[in-house]
Amino acid sequence: MNENPGILKMIRAPFLSSIIAPIVIGTLWSAGVKESFDVLNFIVVLLIGIGLHVATNVYNDIYDTLQGTDKVNEHRNESSGGSGVLLDHPELMGKMYFLARTGLVVALLGTIALTFLIAKDLRVLLWVLFLVSAFFSKYYTAPPAKLAYRGWGEVSVWLAFGPMAILIAAVSQNMVFHPQLPWLLPTTGLSTSSILLVGQMIDLDADRKGGKHGVASRMGTRFTSVLYVLVQLALAINILLLFTQYPGNTWPLLLPLVPYILIFPKAAGIILKQHDKPDQLKAGAKLTVLIHLVFSVLLIAGFVVYNFLN
Repeated sequence: MNENPGILKMIRAPFLSSIIAPIVIGTLWSAGVKESFDVLNFIVVLLIGIGLHVATNVYNDIYDTLQGTDKVNEHRNESSGGSGVLLDHPELMGKMYFLARTGLVVALLGTIALTFLIAKDLRVLLWVLFLVSAFFSKYYTAPPAKLAYRGWGEVSVWLAFGPMAILIAAVSQNMVFHPQLPWLLPTTGLSTSSILLVGQMIDLDADRKGGKHGVASRMGTRFTSVLYVLVQLALAINILLLFTQYPGNTWPLLLPLVPYILIFPKAAGIILKQHDKPDQLKAGAKLTVLIHLVFSVLLIAGFVVYNFLN
């Protein structure tokens, strides 16, 4: 028998970068604009984000297993298809529920604490962001909503890891209503969405058998491969807009374009040519995750340098 997996595998810890990045970026933007940094608020909002993402990852595994999608997935890999923990260890279902609920409780407690650390006029927005995020965390795959099964998965992923994550970071620093913020909101959600789209192409057969109707299941892999390229190009354009629309010395904000020069052409070539071949697509999925990670690190570094220079 296989050894029981550790908690890091059960919560799919490597993918937590998708929530850490927008919270750090939103905080850096806020700190740069107001020229101050609330450390305690940052720690609390980071715990909220991680708690919600842990709940999302674990609930996704639970309900994709219960609803059969993971059971028929023959192309699971480190970039898509879930952790596979419950397929190998069904006896861990109770522990997985405990981890998911613990993530939500941590996020709830963090939201309660943050309520007393921010301005009164931002508290309603904070709770709206938390409640919608908590809903997405469970009902991305859980019935009755099953957002990912009904064609709303892409929208919820973009919102959760883009505008909503950056907004809650800004709220935690008492910064929201500023003309610079809208230019930043789409960035990280587009990056995370690109990973989702490749995963849908790889998991297409399993998703169709399990009734999980994302873009790839509804429109096919050719359409989804083109959409993937368009999403990545939109992200690059978004970075150029930050460069042109933000004040001061903005060249550091161009740093996250590096993976689009060095890695993206190869990833796009694989995904466009091999869009209907799951095994070959796995190389494109790995490159997409690498683009996401390098992009996130360089955007964080870019804001650090930008704030220092300005």
